[in-house]
Amino acid sequence: MPVSNRDHPFFVLISSPRVLIGGSIVFALALLLVSTVILYGGRQDAMDHAADSSRNTLLVIERDIARNIELYDLSLQAVVDGMYRPDVMAAPAQLRREILFDRSATAPYLGAIFVTDASGRVVVDSRSNSPPPANLADEDYFRIQRDRQAWGLYVSPPHASPLLGGQTVVFLSRRISDTDGSFQGIVVGTVNVEYFHQLLSGLTLGPHGTMALIHTDGALIMRAPYNARLIGRDLRGTGPFTKMMASGEGTFADTASIDGIRRVYAFRHLSGLPLIMEVAPAEVDIYAKWKARAEKVGAIMALFCGTFVGLSILLAYSLRQKARAESALRILARTDSLTGLANRRTLDERLEQEWRRAVRTQRPLSLLFVDLDRFKAYNDRYGHQAGDAALAAVGRCLAEQLRRPSDFAARYGGEEFVVVLPDTNSMGALSIAESLRTAVAQLAIEHAGSEQGRITVSIGAASWQGLVANDVASVVKAADEALYRAKAIGRNRVAGAILG
Repeated sequence: MPVSNRDHPFFVLISSPRVLIGGSIVFALALLLVSTVILYGGRQDAMDHAADSSRNTLLVIERDIARNIELYDLSLQAVVDGMYRPDVMAAPAQLRREILFDRSATAPYLGAIFVTDASGRVVVDSRSNSPPPANLADEDYFRIQRDRQAWGLYVSPPHASPLLGGQTVVFLSRRISDTDGSFQGIVVGTVNVEYFHQLLSGLTLGPHGTMALIHTDGALIMRAPYNARLIGRDLRGTGPFTKMMASGEGTFADTASIDGIRRVYAFRHLSGLPLIMEVAPAEVDIYAKWKARAEKVGAIMALFCGTFVGLSILLAYSLRQKARAESALRILARTDSLTGLANRRTLDERLEQEWRRAVRTQRPLSLLFVDLDRFKAYNDRYGHQAGDAALAAVGRCLAEQLRRPSDFAARYGGEEFVVVLPDTNSMGALSIAESLRTAVAQLAIEHAGSEQGRITVSIGAASWQGLVANDVASVVKAADEALYRAKAIGRNRVAGAILG
């Protein structure tokens, strides 16, 4: 018989409720995994974009600062060159000042330029023909130039300068040497930190991002967003500054010591200058848009997967209910509705299976035909409803008397029953038949038309011994003939037949 599509093992497997639910869960998890991988890739893209933006911003700021400091340095070198010219130094004070400082006049945010002698006394002031009575010998930008001949341009940390009314400035100094190299003084200019403030304030890195210019000795020169109280703060010992001092440039993530916000730092040491420029967008800003998008996508995917799994569970439940209903229908189709025993169709299939097994193993097979005595008279006297009840009681009695799982009883038709006894010889069959006859009699169902006054059965037993090649039909025929003999000798009897 060909196997229908619905009976195919693959169809049976995929229509299994457990497989359906398990498969839906696996599919949902796989979908969530793919979504997670895609969202994680988006997160990495957000970080890469922020890093590229930071590097570009860093490059713009670095070039601006380096160019302006170079211009300021040219002004200082011009002053140094002028100090070596006797004609300049011999000129009247006003003319000498105009010659020495003409190239610095238009430089934005460049404050006063001073020239000192070897003792540190200010001898020339770019602002006036009369220099202030000040001595700079104790300042770091003076001592460095005095003690180190080849230092070149020195850039100081931010200072509040008394010479400039307490303004916070960065000092740039150069050494003035005699022809023999001996120290003759310095020329020192000032860069107002407002320059750095204006430079950084025009750029933004999100609500929590920062930019900072730091001296390599740890002093904070400028920070955006601006806070005047932070200018000059010593950052030595902090995690970000320590990492920035470890290499010339790079990128890293760390928590700021100033406000405790975790940021991604891109930094670079300005070439030839003791300055570090860093650009640090906050992680919360970098991932803000990604997080909002990820939350939406995640919610949609979770809802979709949850709905999918939920529908799969409902479908699995429906399939299970359908399978139970179909199973119940199959059982009903194979069961006698009155007695609860197997019906004729099931009997034929089961008998054929047991016959083949008996032939294959050469083991005996016995068959019992059970018939209620004078049942027509019972129906005529007590009615068909009572007759149906009697048949049901006898059917239950037969089923209860069978002890082995392989033995089974079926309703053959009308008031006849058949009991199949695999691996049972003639003696065993007659013994079981006698116990069945006795059990039915002990039900004591009243039957006024019977010799015993109660319902009894006659049983014909046939046993195939496995010695001669018969067929199952011959066993059925022999049992039926044995039943007629039991009826003929007085009913409520057991008669047997043995086949080869």
